[in-house]
Amino acid sequence: MSTLQPTADAASAASIPAPAAPATPAVSAKTWIAVIGATLGAFMAVLNIQIVNASLADIQGAIGAGIDDGGWISTSYLIAEIVVIPLSGWLAQVFSIRIYLLTNATLFLVFSAACALAQDLPQMIMLRAVQGFSGGVLIPMAFTLIITLLPKTKQPIGLALFAISATFAPAIGPTIGGYLTKNWGWQYIFYVNLVPGTLMIAMLWLSLEAKPMQLSLLREGDWPGIITMAIGLSALQTVLEEGNKDDWFGSPFIVKLSIVAAIALTAFLVIELTAKKPLLNLRLLVRRNFGFGILANFLLGIALYGSVFILPVYLSRIQGYNAEQIGMVLAWTGLPQLLLIPLVPRLMQRFDARIIIGIGFALFAASNFMNIYMTNDYATDQLFWPNVVRAVGQAFVFAPLSAVATAGIEPENAGSASGLFNMMRNLGGAIGIALLQTLLTKREQYHSNVLMQSVSVFEQATRTRLEQLTQYFVNHGVLDRADAAHRAYVAIGHVVQKQAYILAFSDTFYLLGVALIVALIASLFLKKPGHVSADGAH
Repeated sequence: MSTLQPTADAASAASIPAPAAPATPAVSAKTWIAVIGATLGAFMAVLNIQIVNASLADIQGAIGAGIDDGGWISTSYLIAEIVVIPLSGWLAQVFSIRIYLLTNATLFLVFSAACALAQDLPQMIMLRAVQGFSGGVLIPMAFTLIITLLPKTKQPIGLALFAISATFAPAIGPTIGGYLTKNWGWQYIFYVNLVPGTLMIAMLWLSLEAKPMQLSLLREGDWPGIITMAIGLSALQTVLEEGNKDDWFGSPFIVKLSIVAAIALTAFLVIELTAKKPLLNLRLLVRRNFGFGILANFLLGIALYGSVFILPVYLSRIQGYNAEQIGMVLAWTGLPQLLLIPLVPRLMQRFDARIIIGIGFALFAASNFMNIYMTNDYATDQLFWPNVVRAVGQAFVFAPLSAVATAGIEPENAGSASGLFNMMRNLGGAIGIALLQTLLTKREQYHSNVLMQSVSVFEQATRTRLEQLTQYFVNHGVLDRADAAHRAYVAIGHVVQKQAYILAFSDTFYLLGVALIVALIASLFLKKPGHVSADGAH
């Protein structure tokens, strides 16, 4: 009889219906309006980095800024943005999410319009800095709302919306900037924020719940951490933006700023790891998924902003394209994303998110490796397929990576996670652009030296070409044959330099591809989100 007992128990257990799976909590329309409004703000904040870069030459001419000084129009925005991103989680607690977001969204619009009215460079730099400080808030706050307001099952949809701001906005920025500048004037790259910005404010006003401010938190704030972080990041961003132009450590200014950045950021790390109430919970980085997710996201920033930087430079310098033509080429890195990003949440339901991340990084890397054998004729048609492959890769990476990296993050750590995740992507972009600028300069010099060795006057082919060019200039009105010969030498020098630049641009794409392969390797160390506990144990 005893031997039959387990069987009977099993049979009776089998007849008991299994408990129903917990129902997915419904998400109210108000919550979706808040998420969509916030992600629209993040889109505009990121767009304003690239949309201005596409029209920098026109702005410099209009306000009387030199080429070297005009770079501060972008730098001031980027410095303010990268400083405020990690501050936003704490400031939202102090002032409440509703007041903090609405105030900064309004300031962003006001200062966007003010930038269009700037009369000189100092005015423009100051206005862009305030625009960046208020706009920078919109990026991490959108991310925070997604991972705090939406249930886990709906977060992929929110993160897909956020991906449009993170990956689509940088790609489409030059297209919009080029079109507006050519057809309407550079002022409209700032005025274009007004209509969507007003819609964003209305959505946030209707959807965000009013909560009391906690001004007492200002007294308890991690002020040593805030001050060292602000100084360190500002100095580092300036070094990265200005370093290549000023010959890096050949410039006393860059050396001093680098020392300031190193000391301040080291002090910041020590403070954050020892403070009772740190500004950012850096211990999140030891959690396996968040740590490797941050590394992959940093490398994504290098490739994302780096490719948006290097392609316009190539098209302008080598192919002679104007802003609008450059925008049309880059449109193909953006438009396919609009079609694909909405499909990513469905893919995440059917497939392991890590597989989607791996495919995305592999495609993004492949798109860069497709550009490593560039020639003199490498232009719109040749760039079409690499740009489409890049668009597909970017669309696949961001939402799944964000979801896996932030899985298991508690609500009280959401601000820190959002600040770190978004700051590291932007920092990756700044470091990537600085690396590419330096690599482009150094590799052009290297390839020029190699090519000039084969272009020798002792070579018959070189002498023949010089004679042909000299005769060409004589036939076209140059009376002095010595002057014509000099022009022939200069013309050959230009041809060699152009070819050296093309080879150097190929090298920059190789570097971007390698960065993405490293990101792919980092993503292989991610664990399936369900296997990660709150403290990062497995």
